[in-house]
Amino acid sequence: MTMDENEPLLREVISVYIQEHQYSSALYWADKLVTLTNSNEDIYTMCKCLLQSKHYYRVYKYIIARKLHQQHLGCCYIAAEAQYLLNNHQMALKILEAEETDKLIEINNFQLVNNQGNVQLRTILAGVHCLKGRILENIENREQATEAYKTALNIDPFCYEAFEALKDHHLLTGVEEKNLLNRLASYEDINVSLVKALYSVDLKKYDRPGYVDLPQELARFDRNHDVRVAIAERHYYNCDNVSAFEITSEIMREDPLHHKCVPLHISLLVDMKETIELFRLGHSLVEHYPEWSIAWYAVGCYYYLIGKQDSARKHLSKATDLDRLFGPAWLVFGHSFALEKEHDQAMAVYLKASQLMPGCHLPPLYIGMEYSLTNNHPFAEKFLKLARKIAPSDPFVLHELGVTAFNNQDYISAEKYYTCALKEIKNIHESAGQVSSGLTDKWEALLNNLGHTYRKQERYSEALSFFKQALVLSPRNPSTYSSIGFVLSLTNDLSGAVEYFHRALSLRPEDTFSTTMLNEVIERLMCEIEPFPDYPAQIPRFVPLGRSGSGSGGEENSTTDDINLNTSSELGNDSSLQGNISTSELTPAGLLTPINTDSQQTLGDASNLSIDCEMESISRTPTDFDLDNSLKD
Repeated sequence: MTMDENEPLLREVISVYIQEHQYSSALYWADKLVTLTNSNEDIYTMCKCLLQSKHYYRVYKYIIARKLHQQHLGCCYIAAEAQYLLNNHQMALKILEAEETDKLIEINNFQLVNNQGNVQLRTILAGVHCLKGRILENIENREQATEAYKTALNIDPFCYEAFEALKDHHLLTGVEEKNLLNRLASYEDINVSLVKALYSVDLKKYDRPGYVDLPQELARFDRNHDVRVAIAERHYYNCDNVSAFEITSEIMREDPLHHKCVPLHISLLVDMKETIELFRLGHSLVEHYPEWSIAWYAVGCYYYLIGKQDSARKHLSKATDLDRLFGPAWLVFGHSFALEKEHDQAMAVYLKASQLMPGCHLPPLYIGMEYSLTNNHPFAEKFLKLARKIAPSDPFVLHELGVTAFNNQDYISAEKYYTCALKEIKNIHESAGQVSSGLTDKWEALLNNLGHTYRKQERYSEALSFFKQALVLSPRNPSTYSSIGFVLSLTNDLSGAVEYFHRALSLRPEDTFSTTMLNEVIERLMCEIEPFPDYPAQIPRFVPLGRSGSGSGGEENSTTDDINLNTSSELGNDSSLQGNISTSELTPAGLLTPINTDSQQTLGDASNLSIDCEMESISRTPTDFDLDNSLKD
């Protein structure tokens, strides 16, 4: 066998070893093949083996010494990749932006037009642009990084790395993602129907409620884990934690460390307050994957959930050090400060997150909420409108805009925002009667705030309707009972108001508003309602008892007997009340004091004052006890 006949055999052997990840063997025979042929393609194969063997500096020097980065686009890519892996981002970018590299890219683009079926050429071109995007993103040049990723995806629609970076790092808004996906259909040389269908279920889901309807092309992928995670994400962002948790739990049993499912499963465990399960998951991830940022993110979420915010920030900081572009870790980092009312530090973290995720509306939403908590409503409205610009249909953003408008006493705008948010939710939770029948308890605040807005506009019947719907979602919220009681007092339904204020105080005895309003309503009842049925206008006066030896003793005795007889007959046969009349109940003037029983006790009796005493005027309205601050739950 001649040397020329050995070349195909060596190439096949090298290819097999690379596929089997036996890079040392592949590198050995690739070096011998380069000696035989000295071709750029064989040198490129050997450089790939060096890169996979983690000889980064060696492969870079090998390519630069022979100036292969100016002759072969694949070698140029490997040299830049080696510098990127060595954290020399500026040097890597310098290689990719060199004039010689631009010429190589132009030549390969021309070849691709004439030979569109060349998959390897398309892959190398897309890889160069994708690597450039990663480098630009690491040096915080996100606008150019976004363009590089989009170029890579346009060249090769199968380049999922570029699509994943655009999606996971939130470099595009929801509308921009859909537009980019629609443009993929214009490439007639590649059948992108399957690609487009798979990418469509992976687009942004939290900018508005909605369900994922699997395209027909994905009928056979309904049990695929990536597709099922996308469906679980949709349930999660619709606040349907139960359905989402069922899917993620099943995936975690089949694939315990699915990289897409783990962050979503952690978020569900936090929302459902499953501390034990979260502790086990975090411990397992740190033990097996200490270099994975999600592992430390899970530990940070556990400490956040149990209230140890210092420990939470310590582990979340490690997660962001390992992957500074991991958005969820930054958001929870900010939440840990917000939970301790450290508003300035929370806003600083959220601002950093907004810089890293320009296409995500959550950081400006949280900044707006922090400004609202500090009563800086102009800045709150500014950031909330920025969030709405990114996600115009998100009900959470609309709700917070309504809160800001309510605090500014713009009740018409508040009603508009709340109604729009409720409309977006009803698109998912359609029900034929009560709106709340299809909602989760997360939307209880929206219904309550809508009730307060109608109360401020003196539309009391509509306010009561939304307060009672809020009770369906959260039956043990004392603020809602206080709100209903307050509205009933404004509509002069005092008995109903007393009942609801009592319910509120049974759930939260220290509620000063309910206590004050209850006293106010009871005073009004004392003026407007009789203590008992057929209460006379004046207190009855009885004939004085006669003294022994008087001339009219017979009449007096008979009168006394009549009084005693009437009293006994009124008491009836109730043995618990027999014998209650005694000499101690006779006043020195001989007047009989009222006998109080548990079933007949009146407001006047309880105060030990005469019923005829003058009461305080209750002409004033209870506006002094407004709900705005105490019921801003």
